Order: sequence, then C-alpha cells, then structure tokens
Amino acid sequence: MKIVLGIDEAGRGAVVGPLIIAGAMFHEKDLQKLKALEVRDSKELSRKKREELEEKIKELAVDFVVVSISASKIDEMRSIKNLNRIEIDYMADIIKTLRPDKVTVDSPEANTEKIKNEIIGKLGELKVEVVSENYADKKYPEVSAASILAKVVRDRSIKALEKKLNVEIGIGYPSDERTIKFLKEVLEKQKSFPEFVRKSWITSQRVKGEKNQKKLDHFFVKDEGSED
Repeated sequence: MKIVLGIDEAGRGAVVGPLIIAGAMFHEKDLQKLKALEVRDSKELSRKKREELEEKIKELAVDFVVVSISASKIDEMRSIKNLNRIEIDYMADIIKTLRPDKVTVDSPEANTEKIKNEIIGKLGELKVEVVSENYADKKYPEVSAASILAKVVRDRSIKALEKKLNVEIGIGYPSDERTIKFLKEVLEKQKSFPEFVRKSWITSQRVKGEKNQKKLDHFFVKDEGSED
C-alpha cells in the first residue's frame, strides 16, 4: 500500500504575516476516509470547520509537517530567487523529510511540468512519484488536507499578531481594506514597517511611497506659504 503526501500553502500573496507550507501524508487506503471527512480546499471552508478538521486530519495522517516562513525571511530570500523557487525549495525539503512513495503538490505556476521537474531535480537519489497540478487542493484529498493545516496555522499567526498589537489586521492580503488601513497606521506610528510586513511586496512599497509623497506635498505647501 502506497504512502501518499499532499503539499499546499497558505499566505502566498499576503503582505502581512508568514507563508505557511504544509505536507500531510497518508496511507493510500485512508484517502477515502479523508473524503468522508469532507476535506476540501481550505478556502471553501469556514474557519470553524477548518479547525474541526485539523485534529481529524492529524489523527488520520501517517505524519505531517507545517513550515512557517516569516515575512522578513521571504524578503531576504526574494533578493536572490522568486517566490515560486522559494516554494519549490521548501516542498522538496518536506518530501525529503517525510519520504513518501508519491507526492502531489499544488503547483505555484501554470507550467506544472516545469514545477514537477524542478522538484524532482532537488530530491537527489530519493525516488518519489511526483504529481504537480494547478488547483490540486480541489482535486486530491491529501492536498486539501495539507491546505487546511496550512490555513489554520496561518490564521492563528495573524490572530496572535492582532492580540499582541491590540489592532485589527484583517486577513493580511492586499485586497483587504482592513489590512491596507493597518499598514498605513503602523507606518505612521513606527515610521517604518515591522518585521512581519513583507517590505518587498508592491503593496507595502506603494503605501510607503504614498506616505512619502504626502510628506513632500506638505513640505512644498508650507514652503510656498512662507514665501508669501
């Protein structure tokens, strides 16, 4: 009986907080049990449902790994490689740690064959059947399970930040108005972004640029007023 591994992430596009990559490994015969639990892409489930499924997934799993990559670490690594390559490195590390017979990954880009070959190239002599597909979290229960583990950890990390700072952050994505409001307020108070904000993201650079522009506008207005 094969042992199969699913890998997925949460927080890839976020501007605040970590990127979480999870691997969940099961006996192939237990995949039907995962389906019976109604595991799905984490984005299709409520927070309460994800948390309910988390422990059930862990109980059924042969093993699992959840890796948290901080915002500052992402900024550092992006100076030498893009986000897809970063994900591939961590995926390969998870595979080498858990050593399944087969792994299915949710491909971070459209060229799934390229992702598959890059992962295989990083496994050295380890022989593993690798499947790379877009939307794998919707098609394969082991990947759905990994997506749930990753999302639960990501959500908790944001909630912990909100509690520590006593402020609403939202979901941490550029599309969330609460997150943009938070970025503007924290920049105003601290003059620079804290380590849990991805400074290399276009969104954070734009917010910082807008703040600097306001400073310049204010300076020129005051300067023109003094000349009168």
